[in-house]
Amino acid sequence: MLEYLIHLDKQFFIFLNNLGSTPFDDIWLLITKQINWTPFFLILLFILFKKLGSKKLGIAILIVAALITFTNEITDVIKFSIQRIRPCNDETLIGLIRVVKNSDTYSYFSGHASNSTAAMMFVFLILRKHYKYSYLLFLYPLIFAYSRIYLGLHFPLDIISGYVFGSLTGFIFYIIYYKIEKKYAANT
Repeated sequence: MLEYLIHLDKQFFIFLNNLGSTPFDDIWLLITKQINWTPFFLILLFILFKKLGSKKLGIAILIVAALITFTNEITDVIKFSIQRIRPCNDETLIGLIRVVKNSDTYSYFSGHASNSTAAMMFVFLILRKHYKYSYLLFLYPLIFAYSRIYLGLHFPLDIISGYVFGSLTGFIFYIIYYKIEKKYAANT
């Protein structure tokens, strides 16, 4: 069963990866770098500041820092435990895929997917009562993580697993934030 799932994962990866074309490679290389999302993060920070105020925003920032650290570390532990080869290094895929970027680290599961989804789940849970369309925040991890398939760095299951882990982590850290914020609000 696992072999069949891996086979389907590879086939789906080949399909998705081959949707790309050379004229768009530079765009996806920009998308995959987190620093290029700084304007988006600054807008989110401003929105959070307007809705939470400076003290609650400070708590949220500390929780997000802990969230990203936790998510990133667990992702690395799993990557080094499972040691799945990235698509760009998979010899069975030579000639079948487009490799735009190389990496010699492991593939399962995607840190880009887990970190971005965790952060957006956390922010979404804070902003959902303030903004009807706050679910659009999830476009960021979708685009950000898809860049990894486009570039030849992750299989779809790497991304999906990162999404699931990130969603759970974001939810758990939101509960922590909510309890701290509730206690803080009761004491002010």
